[in-house]
Amino acid sequence: MSQVIKVGMADLNICLPPDTITTLGLGSCVGIVLYDPGKKISGMVHVMLPDSTKIKNNENIAKFADTGILELIKRMVAVGASRASLVAKIAGGAQMFAFKTNNDMLRVGGRNVEAVKQILNDLKIPILAEDTGENYGRTIVFDPKNGELMIKSVGKINKVI
Repeated sequence: MSQVIKVGMADLNICLPPDTITTLGLGSCVGIVLYDPGKKISGMVHVMLPDSTKIKNNENIAKFADTGILELIKRMVAVGASRASLVAKIAGGAQMFAFKTNNDMLRVGGRNVEAVKQILNDLKIPILAEDTGENYGRTIVFDPKNGELMIKSVGKINKVI
């Protein structure tokens, strides 16, 4: 009997088949799926902000791209994933509100995507697919049996990346 493992906002978890893993309501947040295709071990983190060093109240490591991705890798390796085999898929990072400004602080979605890509690049984890940006929210479901990430958005056709 398979279960759907839910990952909340500023949360992370790992998943093994036959279970799937999901996170709801990715607006400016980014959902990062890390996956060991050989061992079928996956994990997901729902990050809200790019950088824990810029915030005083930063004890929730899953909230930030820099600390959340590292913690997810640590937990996946602890259950048998191969660090060298990890690949990634990412979704979210929308600009949910139209601002007539160049103020970088209001560009949270874009900054989140940039931070996630930089961190994964620095860690030498390839991004196999992404569905980021635009101006709409996403719910994502990852299936470690086949490596497919389903993207669901209100008023849009579901897509798999």
